[in-house]
Amino acid sequence: MSLKYRILLLAAAGVFGLNSCGLFGGKGGGSGASEKTGWEYNSPDNGGFEVVQNWKPEAGPGLVFIEGGTFTMGRVEQDVMYDWNAKPRRVTVTSFYMDETEISNVDWREYVHWIKRVYSTYPQVVKNALPDTLVWRSPLGYNEPFVTDYFRHPAYNDYPVVGVNWLQANDYCIWRTDRVNERLLVDKGIIEFDLAQKGSDAFSTEAYLSGQYDARVKKLLPSLDPEKPEGRHVRFEDGILLPKYRLPTEAEWEFAASGLVGNTYDERMVERRIYPWNGHNVRNPESKVRGQMMANFVRGRGDYMGLAGNLNDENTFPGPVKSYWPNDYGLYCMAGNVNEWVLDVYRPLSFEDVDEVRPFRGNVFKTPYDLDGNYAKKDSLGRIPYREVTEEEAANRQNYNKSYYINY
Repeated sequence: MSLKYRILLLAAAGVFGLNSCGLFGGKGGGSGASEKTGWEYNSPDNGGFEVVQNWKPEAGPGLVFIEGGTFTMGRVEQDVMYDWNAKPRRVTVTSFYMDETEISNVDWREYVHWIKRVYSTYPQVVKNALPDTLVWRSPLGYNEPFVTDYFRHPAYNDYPVVGVNWLQANDYCIWRTDRVNERLLVDKGIIEFDLAQKGSDAFSTEAYLSGQYDARVKKLLPSLDPEKPEGRHVRFEDGILLPKYRLPTEAEWEFAASGLVGNTYDERMVERRIYPWNGHNVRNPESKVRGQMMANFVRGRGDYMGLAGNLNDENTFPGPVKSYWPNDYGLYCMAGNVNEWVLDVYRPLSFEDVDEVRPFRGNVFKTPYDLDGNYAKKDSLGRIPYREVTEEEAANRQNYNKSYYINY
């Protein structure tokens, strides 16, 4: 089975980007004061507590804003098998950003190229990054050209990557987070671009934020702390670095795929959708393109692309990531083409138990701190290892102040 997935940022109300109005103002520069204590922000005379002013969010590369809201999640047609694993339920999804298209072969080859260059002494890491091209192989079908050509030939650059498992998808999210944030710091002149980085020297967002990445620091930010006037590293509070990329939850994916933003008027929904477009038909009703397929579907038994001379979908297998018409959010191929990964684990009946806001199945609580409260050291790949929080720790209220991280 061919597989692909989309990436979105872990953010409650959108993606955080570069601050276009400066990091902070100096004393007397209109930086404001605390509404609770009256002490002025961004003043070395008051201890130098820094607060970013007039911050504005910016989307990461290739992302589309998805305005959240409430919708009925679950089946849209009759459950003829009576599985009862997608019972309709009203939930709320907060706003987020999502990739405009599927991850393409050229996107994944960029990832593999970086892994080979930086982790060349770790052959297993390189092997784990490669997609399984044998997903094309069928004992009674001649798909060998896809086994050898689909991932690497330039003719398929813009086709969705297939043969990627869930763990690989999550590793890609980690890599993309670090590469995007590294680019932001390089563009701001804060760190040097190091083409020779290897192994544990590879840039990691968490390693940088925890003070374990000093080799390539080119410039420090101005420090208003009177005890550290020489400068400081970028902090997450500065709004320069982006939050972590991750897979969408099942609710987020279904909400984005439906594109119901085009069917609402004054808090009324005029039509619930079966597909990312209105109606119950898979062909375009518009006069100029009437009858053309709206997505890359199997049209019927033995019919994968239509009749020669008038091919309606043209793609026997996956099509390019910007095929057909985008939905009302501007997302392509949210129906058909290839299967997509989401963050949730599959539990048939957990839809009855998940939260009504941002429902999700599969939380695993992890922390970068050891049992003594010390922050973990980066590993041989330059990443900060996390460990699962034990039930005893979770039950011990004294541990609640330890900045636990929810690893989805």
